[in-house]
Amino acid sequence: MSTVTDTAPAGSAGTERPVLRMEAVRKTFGGTVVLRDVDLEVAPHTVTALIGASGSGKSTLLRCANLLEEIDDGAIFLDGEDITDPRVDPDAVRRRIGVVFQAYNLFPHMTVLDNITLAPRRVHGVARAEAEERARELLERLGLGGKAGEYPDRLSGGQQQRVAIVRALAGRPRLLLLDEITAALDPELVGEVLGVVRDLKEDGMTMVLATHEMGFARDVADQVCFLDGGIVLERGTPAEVFGAPRQERTRTFLRRIVEAGRL
Repeated sequence: MSTVTDTAPAGSAGTERPVLRMEAVRKTFGGTVVLRDVDLEVAPHTVTALIGASGSGKSTLLRCANLLEEIDDGAIFLDGEDITDPRVDPDAVRRRIGVVFQAYNLFPHMTVLDNITLAPRRVHGVARAEAEERARELLERLGLGGKAGEYPDRLSGGQQQRVAIVRALAGRPRLLLLDEITAALDPELVGEVLGVVRDLKEDGMTMVLATHEMGFARDVADQVCFLDGGIVLERGTPAEVFGAPRQERTRTFLRRIVEAGRL
């Protein structure tokens, strides 16, 4: 079966150029600053976990990375290309980035297979047979081999979220953004979705995920960024951020997580 991930773009083999790089990114809504001069680098085949309280800027950072929100200052680079240059076609950029939100956003009137193949066929111009073959391969890999003909309302929440992940992977993205993908799930379904993300990491998929699952972030991420008030207040390996945080605000946040039994 074909791998889930894609190879690096031509000319980048053997380099360590970040897949995603943000430089001094600033975003405001009205008079409220949501991201304050954010710098971020995501190396190929790594997982970056964004942690922090609700409202800290995690989801906005992901939406800016996918050009769903226009930044007010700074720059964002995808494989070295400034995708915030006004001359860049945002739709072309989005075709290189997969996104999974906490809401599944599946079309209820379409089968699982049609949900997955819609974008490859309509956006990427892939032939139906090829799109369906890849979709079935991915469904089989994610434990949904028998669900291609089902409609979303006949699936559990965990199954729907796995379908949403398959849909994001169907376009062979260079980068996968995951925004609180377990937030809408019952506790017993969280594990099956996080298991998929573990598998994707083993396959070498480059991912940035915003999550409240601290234990998962500690176990899976290569880089952890703690956001507070729109600032990346602390970053490092899971051992550094969870085991020996330098900032008092990070220590306070993690202490509350531990007291709540979530780490």
